[in-house]
Amino acid sequence: MFAAYLTVTIVGAFFNGAAAVTYLIGHEYPKSQADMKGLPRKWVPVLGALLAAGTVGLLAGLAVPLLGTLAASGLVLYFIGAIIAHLRVGSRNIIGGIVFLATAVAALTLGLKYHGAW
Repeated sequence: MFAAYLTVTIVGAFFNGAAAVTYLIGHEYPKSQADMKGLPRKWVPVLGALLAAGTVGLLAGLAVPLLGTLAASGLVLYFIGAIIAHLRVGSRNIIGGIVFLATAVAALTLGLKYHGAW
């Protein structure tokens, strides 16, 4: 159980950390995604900061389980919102969001199973 929890947490942290860097360095992809969804570009660094916080929280959760639970829960909500934002504008390009969401759900589920609720 611990091996699965550790693996999913590290993979989730890697995915979200890479996405956070992309958002925070001002790469064009997150900006074009914001434009497509009708979001102001000034939200891109905020979204990147949320991804970065989720990354740090997942890793911190290895030592302090409550932080991992909160971070994974926040990432689940983040990616549900991202998928809804895509669907709202008619975009069906949601595979990436589903993969990120599945990773966050897996990290949350395995963390709760390994550590318990609190």
